[in-house]
Amino acid sequence: MVAKARCLCGQVTLEVGAHPILSTVCHCSSCQDAALIFERLPGAAPILDESDGVAYVLFPKNCVQCTSGRENLREYRLKESSPTRRAVAACCNTFMFLDFTKGHWITICRDRLEDRRVIESAPVQNRQSPMFILRLMAAWARMGFRNPKIEFLQGRLENV
Repeated sequence: MVAKARCLCGQVTLEVGAHPILSTVCHCSSCQDAALIFERLPGAAPILDESDGVAYVLFPKNCVQCTSGRENLREYRLKESSPTRRAVAACCNTFMFLDFTKGHWITICRDRLEDRRVIESAPVQNRQSPMFILRLMAAWARMGFRNPKIEFLQGRLENV
C-alpha cells in the first residue's frame, strides 16, 4: 500500500509504503499547544478537531519518504530539549507530521493523507491504551527493533 500526504499547496509530498500502525486522536497539552501555534500562521488550516484533539495516523518511520518539497519542510519544537519535533511545510504553513525522535513511528496528520481508504484501514486506538502500546511494539518488532531517523527536515520554522 502506498499512501500519500500533501501540504495544502501541494509542494510537499510524503509517500508511505506501508500499512498504518494505528489511527488516534491526541488530546495532550503539547499537541494542543502546537496546534494553536500552527493554526495562527498565515494561511494555515485548522488542526484541532471538534474535541480539541489532533487526529493522526501512525506509520513505521522506515517506510516514509519525502518525494517532493523537502526544501520546504521545517521543524518546530515546543522546547529545545523536547524529543518530539513537528514538521511544517513552510510554503503554505501546513502542519504535516510529528516525529518522536526516540521512536520508530511517524505520526502523520490525518488531514494530510489523500486516500481515505488508508485512514479507514488503520486500527483505531485510544492514545496510551494497552492496545495502543501493543500495536507500537508489534510494529517495532517487525522493524527489527530499529529506530530510524527522519532526515528530510530542512531547518527550523522561523515565523512562529
